[in-house]
Amino acid sequence: MIVCHCQNISDHDINAAIDWMRASDDMAIITPGKVYRALGKAADCGGCMSLFLSTMRSNNNLEVPMHLRNLRSAATQENQHERRQESYRVPQRRAAQRIDGS
Repeated sequence: MIVCHCQNISDHDINAAIDWMRASDDMAIITPGKVYRALGKAADCGGCMSLFLSTMRSNNNLEVPMHLRNLRSAATQENQHERRQESYRVPQRRAAQRIDGS
């Protein structure tokens, strides 16, 4: 089935690109842009994007590797303790004094 008429990309092309990327790097996060680049093409009008994404999601090799899941939430939890308690901005009065030279 043709998914993208502008670039003549079929569902077979998308699945083959995903399978190839997963086989070459099992830790890769596969995105639509990477699939287009793997096929040597680029998105044109974007009208196919919903069907393109649906085709990608149906591929079993698209899943994010287990050890890469939840990295964002883990990083957020670690950074909560590193946040500054006070504002990082220089008070306006001190900034004005520096500019005036006083």
